[in-house]
Amino acid sequence: MTFSFTLLGLGAMGGALAATALDAGHVLTVWNRTPAKDTDLVDRGAQAATSAGAAISAADLVVVCLFDYASVRATLHPHTETLTGRTVINLTTTTPEEARELARWAREHRIDYLDGAIMSPPEMIGTPESVILYSGSAPAFHAHQPLLQVWGSSTFDGDDPGMASMWDLAMLSGMYSMFAGFLHGVAMLETAGVGAAEYAGRAAPFLAAMTSLLGHSTERLDARDYSETLQSLHWTMTQLGTIARASREQGITPAPMQMVQELIQQQIDAGHGAEDFDRIIESMR
Repeated sequence: MTFSFTLLGLGAMGGALAATALDAGHVLTVWNRTPAKDTDLVDRGAQAATSAGAAISAADLVVVCLFDYASVRATLHPHTETLTGRTVINLTTTTPEEARELARWAREHRIDYLDGAIMSPPEMIGTPESVILYSGSAPAFHAHQPLLQVWGSSTFDGDDPGMASMWDLAMLSGMYSMFAGFLHGVAMLETAGVGAAEYAGRAAPFLAAMTSLLGHSTERLDARDYSETLQSLHWTMTQLGTIARASREQGITPAPMQMVQELIQQQIDAGHGAEDFDRIIESMR
């Protein structure tokens, strides 16, 4: 099935979405706030629009991949009347509440709105490893799924427009925290002359093994019962304190450890030091 659609935004991700859609035979009109980013895509068959309004008018389906929530509002809101009756698929990273606000605006103006969260870097778009999450309008998701599948595995997370973003940011939270810890380890070992590649070679299988523990206590997390300890808060605090001292001895900041220490200390101060490490979620709640 061939789709004719407009894509607003030709940054690294927007460009990857556009190129993949063109390679799959879809008809595409493109627009970008910064001119001249469409040259290669035009050479491949895309139609270039001179303005956002002209691009929106060119198709009933408008896909948005811009910098942030503010840029989406600034681009779409001046063209509310033109968008009425059309479908908007927003692939810009937003917070859940920002996605819901866009959906409320769309509903008020009879715009079919589907929110999306891209869980892959631009170079993975169009590959089997690419994953994109969607939520909001189920009819929009199902009607355009053949196009969405061109970009990657597509998952629909329900009618709440904020759920795709919620899943996206929750997953990224785990990723960034892990990478920060990895880089902290790199900084520690390089003071002893160990290169990042050697550390990565050892750390990657260790961290992969540790991920098997992510699901060991999901029932207790849901029940908020931390009495069965795999690793107590008192014991963990001792471990983190040792890492922090070693960091300072090597002249690097223990900031990634301090973040976790602060969460633990709140629970110890409340009398829960003998309970499991997972209890730090209560400091977050």
